[in-house]
Amino acid sequence: MEVAAPWDVRRFASLPSTNDWLVERAREGAPAGVVAVAEYQSAGRGRMGRGWDAPPGSGLLVSVLLRPVAPPTALFACTAAVALATSDACRQVVGVETGVKWPNDLVIGDDKVAGVLAESDLAAPGGRQDSVAIVVGVGCNVDWAPPGATSLAAHAEVTPSKEALLEAMLGGLAVRAALLDTDEGRRATVAELRARCVTLGRDVRVESARGRVFFGVARAVDDDGKLVVATGDGDGEVTFAAGDVVHLRPAAGEHD
Repeated sequence: MEVAAPWDVRRFASLPSTNDWLVERAREGAPAGVVAVAEYQSAGRGRMGRGWDAPPGSGLLVSVLLRPVAPPTALFACTAAVALATSDACRQVVGVETGVKWPNDLVIGDDKVAGVLAESDLAAPGGRQDSVAIVVGVGCNVDWAPPGATSLAAHAEVTPSKEALLEAMLGGLAVRAALLDTDEGRRATVAELRARCVTLGRDVRVESARGRVFFGVARAVDDDGKLVVATGDGDGEVTFAAGDVVHLRPAAGEHD
């Protein structure tokens, strides 16, 4: 199946990491719209450097190169655009509704079905200061899931088509990517993610990028995509640009 422009899809049986491959192409000057899709990743990773592995062919593994006319702070909006496009594809192709767990997971109920990882330490072509290059990767469990997670197939009558999911995701992302070039469009993207964010209102445990642990209630996602947590102690409200979030179960305080 061919995916329509503006995407240039490169397909691989195996790669160490679709994100790493695309980061290298971006540094070589590849244009926006290059997409890497692999059946297997031998060195896939998630947030905070965690390893990520799955049997060959069991998931949708895809990374997209975006070059929005935007400041480096657009990283979260780009992550949100890809997460929302993937969520829409799950609904359109499989009929499954997913929520967004801050900052970048898709969940069905309390179970993770997909993760999104963005990287932005890349220079824009010609040294431009008004645009950035951002690689956003998605790993979606299609017909297999590790313990504690779920797959789309577990919620569908038939095994979902990875090609149909890819086509739907990229089709939706083509529209969303255009919004990333303006402040208004980025705010609208974050606002839509905020509306789908199942973390808000939940009791959470947050481990900051520096390793400090906070407990509280997730109150808001601001326009830059930061999570605001009311801790109920001497820290008051704490704002996180990044971190590892666990949704606490009200009954026993156990996490998902």
